[in-house]
Amino acid sequence: MEQRDDALVQSTMQSAFDRKMEQDMPIEPKDEMPEGYRKHLIRQMSQHAHSEVIGMQPEGNWITRAPSLRARQILLAKIQDECGHGLYLYSAAETLGISRAEMTEQLHTGKAKYSNIFNYPALNWADVGAIGWLVDGAAIVNQVSLQRTSYGPYSRAMVRICKEESFHQRQGYEIMSKMMCGTVAQREMAQDAMNRWWWPSLMMFGPHDSESPHTGDAFRWKIKRQSNDELRAKFIDKTVQQADVIGLTVPDKDLRWNEARGHYDHGPINWQEFYKVIGGYGPCNVQRIAHHKKVHSDGAWVRAAAEAYMTKQKLIA
Repeated sequence: MEQRDDALVQSTMQSAFDRKMEQDMPIEPKDEMPEGYRKHLIRQMSQHAHSEVIGMQPEGNWITRAPSLRARQILLAKIQDECGHGLYLYSAAETLGISRAEMTEQLHTGKAKYSNIFNYPALNWADVGAIGWLVDGAAIVNQVSLQRTSYGPYSRAMVRICKEESFHQRQGYEIMSKMMCGTVAQREMAQDAMNRWWWPSLMMFGPHDSESPHTGDAFRWKIKRQSNDELRAKFIDKTVQQADVIGLTVPDKDLRWNEARGHYDHGPINWQEFYKVIGGYGPCNVQRIAHHKKVHSDGAWVRAAAEAYMTKQKLIA
């Protein structure tokens, strides 16, 4: 009898969930949802949050070395935004029943991943420009699509995040544009950064959907609305034009406009490098996680003080 009752409950829950999917209605935290849907969102949203937080590291090294006070102020504001994005996303993920402490533990133990792009070093000021223009530009293309994702808290977080990411992209493009109007050495530095960050930026969209184990469920549950290759094509189309305007060369000898497709064709992506980096063997993987662990440990007293204050306030109330 109990088994029949459980089966009925599950069937009713699934029917309500499927009805919302069919009507393209958002799924909210108190709604019943399949366990697979919940786990998929936790994996994706925590990875997104970790990427925002880890992504502060390569740019943070350049705060004290920015070429002007204005550049330093803008970079500080940008890094603060990235921290805020991580907090939005951690908070949204917590509505699915996982704690921030659990997500942090998964990051530190390697169970959870973050974007491959943040395992590359920022060697000079031009790299700060390339990160803002290319990396955040790629993020915007992906995140605009996520504004229509089926989980309400995730979708709403994306609305604000996208507005701020557009500022980040303009900041990076301004840096690259100014360098391309500078000395020969500055132009060479900008082109070198372009050469090093272009291909990792294309990898940010992930492998072809036919090779991605999570794609089927993501489309079925409307977590994902566009394929990796569609999003990558959008990014390439707009970025090639931006590069042309300031005189940068896209480091792809196979890049050609395809009139029939209405998009650029591009050369082969080194997926072996992609899997190597996300597997923990990129240039800065060890450094990034070690730094995060240290800062998290150093901040333990702040978390303890905040919890003590909350407990005290509850007792007073």
